[in-house]
Amino acid sequence: MAWLVLIVSGVFEAVWATALGKSEGFTRLVPSIVFTVGLVVSMAGLAYAMKSLPIGTAYAVWVGIGAVLTVTYAMATGEESISWMKIVLLLLIVGGVVGLKVLH
Repeated sequence: MAWLVLIVSGVFEAVWATALGKSEGFTRLVPSIVFTVGLVVSMAGLAYAMKSLPIGTAYAVWVGIGAVLTVTYAMATGEESISWMKIVLLLLIVGGVVGLKVLH
């Protein structure tokens, strides 16, 4: 169960990170609210997962999921350029996350 919660928390990390960028310094209401809700859900899930998973592994997986999804979303919406090198580097992050799960 902790792994599932951690994965969902990583998704919410991408949500709050994206909303933070769209909030324009918290001057836009809806993205600011999405940021706040996403942050609380993400942190609560991470804290729950850390009760039964090693802190370093849980944090690395959480950050990895959030980072990959945030960049992938930005590339899909045209906010960030796409290159083969970026795709390869994102796949390396995914490989690291999967490796940490397999080792646990």
